[in-house]
Amino acid sequence: MTRQISLLKEIRSCQHCASNLPLPPRPVLNFSTTSKILIVGQAPGIAVHNSGIPWDDKSGDRLREWLGVSTDEFYDVAKFAIVPMAFCYPGKGKSGDLPPRKECAPLWFPRILPELPQIKLTLLIGQYAHNYFLKQQKQATLTDTVRNWRSYLPKYIVLPHPSPRNNIWLKKNPWFDQTNIPEIQKIVQKELNT
Repeated sequence: MTRQISLLKEIRSCQHCASNLPLPPRPVLNFSTTSKILIVGQAPGIAVHNSGIPWDDKSGDRLREWLGVSTDEFYDVAKFAIVPMAFCYPGKGKSGDLPPRKECAPLWFPRILPELPQIKLTLLIGQYAHNYFLKQQKQATLTDTVRNWRSYLPKYIVLPHPSPRNNIWLKKNPWFDQTNIPEIQKIVQKELNT
């Protein structure tokens, strides 16, 4: 058994946060030592928890649209590694899902990231991924971080979360769809084709 398969098996049987989750743990992620682009989102929603397939919801539909990739390309583990900030559904809060569990990334990322030697580009989706990876390099607000996305290239592309809950943000910031998305699609295609 390869180290990658062994690590995935260990993660998928993780019970570390079980007592703090509303449902039994069901870690949802996928990666390969051959993955080219790493996608770091927040945590699975209830639909993804139920299906066990990452980004298997409206947010995923929008993300694939933003990246300009088909469903088959998106789920090709040789192309995309999908490793969110937390792997299990955190439960519902007052205005949507609760934040990702804070224990997950520090517990697993130091073991996962070294297993991804082919990653040249990491997509940081939402404020939790921005905070973890960019630290002091991020801007004062998510909007400013996303507006200044080019400053994080070539290693990172920063994105807002594609959730339908962000429709208001997208309407207030039309430059994102008009300017950022076409350029991001070109960068993603370039990385996938090299």
